[in-house]
Amino acid sequence: MGAINGKAFMERMDNLNSEIWLDGRKVTQKLSTHPAFKGILKEKAALYDLQTSLDMKQLMTFPSPDTGEHIGMSYLQPKTKEDLYKRRKMMECWAKASFGMMGRSPDYLNTAVMSLASSASLLAGKENCFPENIVRLYKEARERDLTFTHTFITPQVNRSQIFLEDAKEPISAKVIARTSEGLVIKGARLLATQGGITDEVLVFGAPKYDKNEAFAFSIPSNTPGLKFIGRESFAGGKSQIDHPLSSRYEEMDCILVFNDVLVPWSRVFYYDNLDAANEFLNNSSFHHFALHQVLIRQIVKTEFLLGIAELIIDTIDIREYTHIQEKMAEIIITLETMKALLDKSENDASYDNWGGLVPSITPLQVSSNIFSKNYPRFVEIIQLLGASGLVTLPTEAAFQSEIRKDLLQYLQGANKQAVDRNKIFRLGWDLTMSAFGSRQTQYERFFFGDPVRSASSLYRNYALDEHVRSVSNFLQLGNSEDDNPTNQQPI
Repeated sequence: MGAINGKAFMERMDNLNSEIWLDGRKVTQKLSTHPAFKGILKEKAALYDLQTSLDMKQLMTFPSPDTGEHIGMSYLQPKTKEDLYKRRKMMECWAKASFGMMGRSPDYLNTAVMSLASSASLLAGKENCFPENIVRLYKEARERDLTFTHTFITPQVNRSQIFLEDAKEPISAKVIARTSEGLVIKGARLLATQGGITDEVLVFGAPKYDKNEAFAFSIPSNTPGLKFIGRESFAGGKSQIDHPLSSRYEEMDCILVFNDVLVPWSRVFYYDNLDAANEFLNNSSFHHFALHQVLIRQIVKTEFLLGIAELIIDTIDIREYTHIQEKMAEIIITLETMKALLDKSENDASYDNWGGLVPSITPLQVSSNIFSKNYPRFVEIIQLLGASGLVTLPTEAAFQSEIRKDLLQYLQGANKQAVDRNKIFRLGWDLTMSAFGSRQTQYERFFFGDPVRSASSLYRNYALDEHVRSVSNFLQLGNSEDDNPTNQQPI
């Protein structure tokens, strides 16, 4: 089959029949027509059309090593820096097509599956581990161009480090039976973005003590007993002028409920193995490649945000104020820093134990820490630039009513007509002040987990010995006679 187009993707989603619940009601209509999903599915379909268009095919795909058919470039396992560059250009293309607003564009988890398969040998020979199943899933995914959601998080019931679940019915999803057919899973997991509207669900346990939660697998979204419970939809109304982003890029977040779900053995990566559950992701190339994809998207998103900010500035002519220039410089400095860190991650790439070329993790972790802290500031800057203009925003319908003349007169900009001014400010509002925009801020703040823990991890794993040694040598620490108590004179 190889790389699919938008039509094939949309047909696959409409035929999926996952069990999805929204606002207490089970979704029964076609996903492509449902108000909560039609926007994001249409935008994803456009990405698939882009990858199969004749003029983009060479950039977006490569020949399968198994079939020779062209498959998505995000599945490429890089062996050279040229391969890394090819991956970057493909992911930039998809990110720019969606302005970096699609946090779970298909290349994110395509990349995850690729990296896990590249590192599958870490599980070879270990108890209850099946690395061949990871490789098999990767090959199936790339040849069929499957889409994925994932869950790595347990329900937020009690975050105490000493909490041990003691409930008759499991809260966090766990293995309740091991049968000849496979594992039986019961309980819940968070936080499946685009849950129910992808082919597959990638599930990784995150146990501290309980081996029943020490598992990893992938199953189809329409697996019997698997339920997706969505939050309130933030998709805007029918007007793409009123809701320019939320009407297109709203990505539903779901609770996954496993009601005695059977996971066939052929789908299990490992189970009942605490070491594998706590070490595989960290020791694999997952974080290297996932952060690489994320940084590419975040750079594009920052560029888009910078463009919005400049349009607001130009529309109401506030460019000459130095505090405005300072705010814009904040965004520019972060943007250029992230670009430099992306280059460094690729320039410092090294080969892993299996012959794959892996981007350097430290620049990627630094950028992740920078963006998670600075994105909320970018949102604040847009709010400060737009000020009251982001509050007094008529709808598209208002401009088509008998008050149109008033709106054209009183809402014009310094060099923009009122209709265009309203479009620009509606965009700024949707990104920073709507329910969709607030979710975007929270999403980017916690995209790769708790930012405090991310910073702690960066510090704990950063190579400091050489710097400490340099300072110690400068001070001649341990070489001074004053260190010998017998040489000290009484005061």
